[in-house]
Amino acid sequence: MLRRLVWSLAVCGIFAVCVAAQEGPKSVSGARQNVSDAVVPIATMKFHGPAVTNWMGTGFCLDPACQFVVTNYHVAETGRPRRIAREKIVEQHLATSEQDEGATWNDLAFQATRLKFTLSRDLAIFKLRHPLPHRHGLDFETKDLSLGDEVDIYAYPKESISPISRRQLLKFHGRFEGETGKELLAFSYELTDGKAIRPGASGGIVVESSTQRVAGVLSSIAMDGRRLALAVPIRSLIDFVNKDLPLLAQRIFPPNDEIPALTADLHPKFEAALHVGELAQRPEEPAAVKLLRSKAQNAAEHMDELIAVQTFTWGVGTRSLTDDKAYEVRFLDGAQRFREYPDGRKEIAEVPYPAPLGDAVKTTNAWSAMLLLVGTEFGLKIHQAGDAVVGGREVKVFQYRGDVEDGVCRFRQDLDLGFLQTHKTYSVSCYGEVWTDVEMNVLRLSQHLELPGKWKNYEVVLTYGQLQKAGEPERLVPITISTQAERNHKVYWCRERFMNYRLFNSQVRIVSEKIGAPGVDTGTK
Repeated sequence: MLRRLVWSLAVCGIFAVCVAAQEGPKSVSGARQNVSDAVVPIATMKFHGPAVTNWMGTGFCLDPACQFVVTNYHVAETGRPRRIAREKIVEQHLATSEQDEGATWNDLAFQATRLKFTLSRDLAIFKLRHPLPHRHGLDFETKDLSLGDEVDIYAYPKESISPISRRQLLKFHGRFEGETGKELLAFSYELTDGKAIRPGASGGIVVESSTQRVAGVLSSIAMDGRRLALAVPIRSLIDFVNKDLPLLAQRIFPPNDEIPALTADLHPKFEAALHVGELAQRPEEPAAVKLLRSKAQNAAEHMDELIAVQTFTWGVGTRSLTDDKAYEVRFLDGAQRFREYPDGRKEIAEVPYPAPLGDAVKTTNAWSAMLLLVGTEFGLKIHQAGDAVVGGREVKVFQYRGDVEDGVCRFRQDLDLGFLQTHKTYSVSCYGEVWTDVEMNVLRLSQHLELPGKWKNYEVVLTYGQLQKAGEPERLVPITISTQAERNHKVYWCRERFMNYRLFNSQVRIVSEKIGAPGVDTGTK
């Protein structure tokens, strides 16, 4: 018993030295400080009687605060770490498993171990109890790489057989060679101080040299003698985060081609001219307005059968009233249904909202109803204003207005007395703007309602984008909804975002490969 106790204390002392030696990565010559602060070593020691298995991998910060760390699925499964840089892991998300339809058996480099998983989704995310100090995430390169693009690979490979050797962050310069038949990115690379990429490097990052943005997650190396590294593309990581952590995804992967959610109208309220004494016949609309109506109606009708993840945040002033909530929304035959994401089973017609928001700021089907308003309500007066440039993008601007007597804009007031629930719908005056691209596809749609009673300054702003599904034409889909109204000098609001329907396409050269995962190093001592 005494000998075993002494042996255990000695091993624990070695483990403490090993962990301490790996804290705070040492950047090599040429590595930018912001990149080196994003990559972290991962290590675990396992006890097998008198033997100790020293296991190593690499990870990197996903979010700016570095509370979420990304690595490979095979790193998470073989190492099963409990801590990263002494910070406890409290959640684990895996992008693949042996049950995946496309899963295959894969060899791990320099080991007899085999794992069954999908290579193109060889990803895992750890959530830590607290963010790692002095660490931060990086920007991501969402555009496809071109052949020959220069990259830098950052990782913590094991350089010695000693279990207490200090691991350093190494940088390997390389070039993009294309995409493999298994949807991995292939990179040729140069030696660093005579060293090649070795076990312990899996989970490192591939950074596009000119932009310093992360383009891939290092996952494997060629086993036929070639200096060829392979990486999971960032589009796979984005799909994974959108699916498992949608609220985090909308903060770290904002589309860079969309209209900002909280943009203001470009023009003052549109006041339609009155033509006293003229016949009541509706005048002929300009060709541009007719095309706008046609585009809006067609877009609304083709949103049917759309399923997406919708996130909600409610608040008053600068304070949130609730934590962020995520739901799966299904729009079918003019109605929408929700269920809690990702594990909810019960469908509901409306997402619960905080009581102070009352009737004004609640979930609606505005994402299609407002398109139908523009497309089909011919009592709505539409006027084309001057074109504008927003965020470097040329947009066409249309203004609209509907008065109470037109009956085109309606507001539903709910009354809940506990034992009795009722509602009333009445017509209100409304106005707003529609922004389109040069091809007249709707980019943004705002609406201001002039409500009676205590609610004032009601407005909702929607932004849209194009969804391209394989084998289908593009369709317009909502991206964000921002609603707010004022009551008793307080502004109540709701922010919504849609995701998990965007696809990523690429055209790259196919590279044949014989590969093995470099990232897991195990040595029995």
